[in-house]
Amino acid sequence: MSNPTFKRKTAWLETALFLGGIALLTVFSQAWADNGEQAEEGSATQHPVWIQDPYSGENFLTYVREPDYSLWNAARIEDYEESIQVEADPPLGVLTIDSVNIQVPIYNGTEEFNLNRGAGRVKGMARMDEDGNLAISSHRDGFFRGLKDIKVGDEILVQTTKGVEIYEVSSVTIVPKEDISPLDPTTEKTLTLITCYPFYFVGHAPKRWIVKATPKYS
Repeated sequence: MSNPTFKRKTAWLETALFLGGIALLTVFSQAWADNGEQAEEGSATQHPVWIQDPYSGENFLTYVREPDYSLWNAARIEDYEESIQVEADPPLGVLTIDSVNIQVPIYNGTEEFNLNRGAGRVKGMARMDEDGNLAISSHRDGFFRGLKDIKVGDEILVQTTKGVEIYEVSSVTIVPKEDISPLDPTTEKTLTLITCYPFYFVGHAPKRWIVKATPKYS
């Protein structure tokens, strides 16, 4: 014969264990959500970007951080947001300088449209994966404003469809805007970053800020 008292105790225990399990699961779920929110707050939003070698047609999917607008000119932010709404050729690669919080797509050419949406490879200079002088330019009040804090020895990463090249800054100089010697050809692989100077000059800046870098590993 079954024992009613025993059944009631067993049913109560099962109910207690069930409710306790739900409460524990709720605690773990909330903790997981809190950790996820903290992780999201502590990292920049990334979005997928296809980069392309226009000569071979080779494509590669990578990720690029959303720009940090904290140093940007308000008009430059507006120009950028308008430019990314327009369908256009994909970037050649991605330039990353973590020491000064720069990550920017590199487009082929320094037309204003390209400089509004990223950085531009100076046409006529070395191609992305070639030996020679690869020159890249961008606006001083947008993506390249962080260059004001770059130092000799800092690392610069250039990602293309063929991989990532690591450069090391060898010099930082200021030249008159008429001085085009930083674009002189080189036999060895060289990276030249160019932006206008002074960084907070109102109007057309009279000088250029030049960052030179060479491959860190050969």
